[in-house]
Amino acid sequence: MRGHGHYCCQVKSKRGPSTPHPEAQTYYFAQLFSTSIAKYHPDEEEQLAIAPQARCEWRSPRRAKNEAFAIPLPRHPRILRFLRPTPPCIVVEGLHREQQKNNAPIPHHGFSAAAGFLSRGSSGNNSNMRGLVQFIADLRNARARELEEKRINKELANIRFVAALLALQGRDLSGYHKKKYVCKLLYIYILGWNVDFGHLEAVNLISANKYSEKQIGYLAMTLFLHEQHELLHLVVNSIRKDLTDHNELFNCLALHAIANVGSREMGEALSGEVHRLLISPTSKAFVKKKAALTLLRLYRKSPDIVQPQWAERIISLMDDADMGVALSVTSLVMALAQNNPEQYKGSYVKAASRMKRILVDQEYAQDYLYYKVPCPWIQVKMLRLLQYFPPSEDTHVRELIRESLQKILNLALEMPKNVQQNNAQNAVLFEAINLIIHLDTEQALMKQISSRLGKFIQSRETNVRYLGLEAMTHLAARAETLDPIKQHQSIIIGSLKDRDISVRRKGLDLLYSMCDQTNAQPIVGELLQYLQNADFAIREEMVLKIAILTEKYATDIQWYVDISLRLIAMAGDHVSDEVWHRVIQIVTNNEELQVYAAQNILQYVKADHCHETLVKIGGYILGEFGHLIAEDKGCSPIEQFLALQGKLQGCSSSTRAIILSCFIKFVNLFPEIKPRLMYVFQAYSHTLDSELQQRACEYLALASLPSDDLLRTVCDEMPPFPERQSALLSRLHQKHGNTSDKRTWVVGGKDANIIEKNPGLKRAQSSNGGPQTNGSNGTTNGTNGHAKGANDLAGLDMLDTGPSEPKTLKAPNLASAAHLSPDWEIGYNKLLTKAEGILYEDGQIQIGVRSEYRGQMACVILYFSNKAPTAVTSFTTTLDLEPAEKENLSWEVKGLPESTIHQGAQSQQMIMFEAKRVFDKSPTIRISYIAGALQALTLKLPVNIHKFMDPAELTADDFFKRWKQIGGAPREAQRVFGVKGGRDGDREINESFIRRTVEGFRWGVLDGVDPNRKNFVGASVLHTGGGGKFGCLLRLEPNYGTQMVRLTIRATDDSVPPIIIKTMEERLAVGISAYPETMEQPSHRDISNVFENILVT
Repeated sequence: MRGHGHYCCQVKSKRGPSTPHPEAQTYYFAQLFSTSIAKYHPDEEEQLAIAPQARCEWRSPRRAKNEAFAIPLPRHPRILRFLRPTPPCIVVEGLHREQQKNNAPIPHHGFSAAAGFLSRGSSGNNSNMRGLVQFIADLRNARARELEEKRINKELANIRFVAALLALQGRDLSGYHKKKYVCKLLYIYILGWNVDFGHLEAVNLISANKYSEKQIGYLAMTLFLHEQHELLHLVVNSIRKDLTDHNELFNCLALHAIANVGSREMGEALSGEVHRLLISPTSKAFVKKKAALTLLRLYRKSPDIVQPQWAERIISLMDDADMGVALSVTSLVMALAQNNPEQYKGSYVKAASRMKRILVDQEYAQDYLYYKVPCPWIQVKMLRLLQYFPPSEDTHVRELIRESLQKILNLALEMPKNVQQNNAQNAVLFEAINLIIHLDTEQALMKQISSRLGKFIQSRETNVRYLGLEAMTHLAARAETLDPIKQHQSIIIGSLKDRDISVRRKGLDLLYSMCDQTNAQPIVGELLQYLQNADFAIREEMVLKIAILTEKYATDIQWYVDISLRLIAMAGDHVSDEVWHRVIQIVTNNEELQVYAAQNILQYVKADHCHETLVKIGGYILGEFGHLIAEDKGCSPIEQFLALQGKLQGCSSSTRAIILSCFIKFVNLFPEIKPRLMYVFQAYSHTLDSELQQRACEYLALASLPSDDLLRTVCDEMPPFPERQSALLSRLHQKHGNTSDKRTWVVGGKDANIIEKNPGLKRAQSSNGGPQTNGSNGTTNGTNGHAKGANDLAGLDMLDTGPSEPKTLKAPNLASAAHLSPDWEIGYNKLLTKAEGILYEDGQIQIGVRSEYRGQMACVILYFSNKAPTAVTSFTTTLDLEPAEKENLSWEVKGLPESTIHQGAQSQQMIMFEAKRVFDKSPTIRISYIAGALQALTLKLPVNIHKFMDPAELTADDFFKRWKQIGGAPREAQRVFGVKGGRDGDREINESFIRRTVEGFRWGVLDGVDPNRKNFVGASVLHTGGGGKFGCLLRLEPNYGTQMVRLTIRATDDSVPPIIIKTMEERLAVGISAYPETMEQPSHRDISNVFENILVT
């Protein structure tokens, strides 16, 4: 049987074969043809076990009770595109319970080649599709290719005949017959035979109302049609209809089809509907999972289809109660955050908080406890997601992450009792280790992982050794000192001899990353020794790394030349052009290397067996610096000439061109051997190679001129190469740039990672040479410590380190003051002169504020009360401040609100502020939550500069004395204004209102100081952490008859009066809104205790 493999497809279910879950019967069609080990179904309740060379049980009424036969499932190149673990594929599902009651031939959930096509039907006809079963059996029994072809042609002819006959009669095929014939065509197609008809009829089944017919239509679409197929645009509307249908199974079929085909046309037309299914509160959990993975598939195909405004809603789903939805959404956010970290920075707190709830608070269902490891899949993804962002500056978030990481390390101390627990535990542990290294702030955790990694690299298990070496390489790329890693240097060198090539690669990466001045020579020596027996697959990479280490850490110029030439001699064909180009660049730019390099390369060229790359180096170096060794024994001009001439016949055209260029320089340097050189030029002036012929003719004419002036000018010594970044590093980075997930670090020392993370620094290094460090102390050394970097001879772009990042639209900052919610100012205006009150209230939520100020410090507690009839979920807050003000006002979050706030319940968030300097803008807070749909508010917090003032008491003499000392502008600001609406408006200015406002702005009202008793004068002291204290004075002169006010403020710093007078004018002109307070006030002790702790600290 051509291309056949027998597979056993069996479903193991907790419910048993008689009660199939309507949503749990969805499986990837591709898995029927996979040879992978058991994989878990998306709902983690059923398992599909697939094993090669097994038999698929199929009980038929015609056969004996225990008799079974194997149905061949083909291996065909068209199926390979389905073997992807991430995107959902077209499904094969089980039968109805009614069919099982009728003893339909279905093993467990009905998985076999034929049963897959005879899936969930609305009628009982599926059990009678015996023609399809018989057709598959006939093909199985065909023992020769000719018999199989004959049977297929017979069936194709029969299908054409039936279709033509019904067309003549003016009738259409019934849905049952369409489905049966399409199944036969599909089976023929996946066997590898060409099916050139029936595509349109098959795709039309998508529009059917019966699930079984629609399913076969989608299956045919994903097999027959590709991204550029002309029929694809005909099914877009049908898919859109199924996406908007209220039948979840139709939704799933459409999502599978989109994910399989994944064309750009589909993505642009249907991505909005996929996103709607993902965020819809009425969508079932299994639909949301598929929608998230489908959107991930479309994003990987066309990144621009995901709109920036979707970010907040997608992130909120990471808090979904269903762990499967959270897992799928986290996979999507991981991909989005790699290229759009600013848009998806909100996922950082979500991941940290959910990790803590899973590990520390143990908020998970028992179904997700996998061999004593809670939710290992989502743990790994969230730990990886946290590495895509820089470490948080928020101490509370850092504490959440620290608790989770410590819990993971503690759980890993428990010895696993079986392989499954060991695998899950190690997966989480190693990702946690990578996060600890990435954070590089938890020194206690760093010490723990350093000792554990030393044990891992000595493990008997290959996978553990591999992961241990990779984690230690990551540690070497971030650590301040390499001493903990150097303790295991002998073990790491021994990993180069491991039986597994993957372990050998990781050992090579680690040796490269841990190399510094102290251990460079022994490591390079070991690598050279291993190079002789290394696998061909890693030799080129080894040569690059040895060349970089030799250049970077060479303290002895002779050692650098010896190792470089020895490396090229040993590696031979595995030496890329960048390596020998770099040797020439360094020798040219370092005078002290030139003599020694010329002497050594001449000895290599004289040898009987000399690699062509060495001949290239010899041709260039001897042509430039051969005259420096002409007086040495064995290095005379004639000996240099004979050595190169002996290699002419066995070299390629490019090498011969270099040698001819060397000879024209010999004409200028060594006139005594000019006749021999002219003879070579004459011989090559008649060669068939046009490049060599032209070069030889030009050199012959140049050497034949009566005067040597032009010859000396042309053959003048080459200038030093321009300062550029080494091409070796660019070449090495390109070899690691093609992974699906963006790497958060690069193989190499700490300097390499600093440059990689700071493109500006990389550009600077490109004009000043790469950084050369001496171990961990950062001192410049090596051959490039005084050598100029150089561009390679082929004119490669040194800064081209891989494909550019996809360009995406920048998402707006929804937490900024530019996106304030309607009516935000009602509560804000009131709280400008009060320490507590309601900031915002609507039908679903009430937000209260209580604050206390001491000097430059402030403690603000926000209270969130749920007024909705149901619980609100995915509750998130984000603080923001204009970039120009972040240096003036800093904050630290002491606690986050609960993610879920139940009906009538309340949650709180404590924030500490510090006024470092005078600031003008208030911080804003973005509050988002799900109450049926996503709800979001952006409010301005009543944290203003005047809140950091303390009232002061002054006598009349002191007040006017200081008033005169401060003087006028620029330390004075004055405004004259009236009440908005004028004298006849519905508001007025009276004495009590002015006094409340002035005292609310934290002025100490000085009674009896001003000669006019109607005027108000005040004094206060403004506290800042960085700028110190500022004295502030106020004089307010009201005219109650005209409802006008003249306000004057003076301060010892000219930046203070304009800010305070602007805010006071707005409040006095408008008044304070009478906003009712119904909030339950917190106790004063909550805030005071926080201040006591701060003062102690």
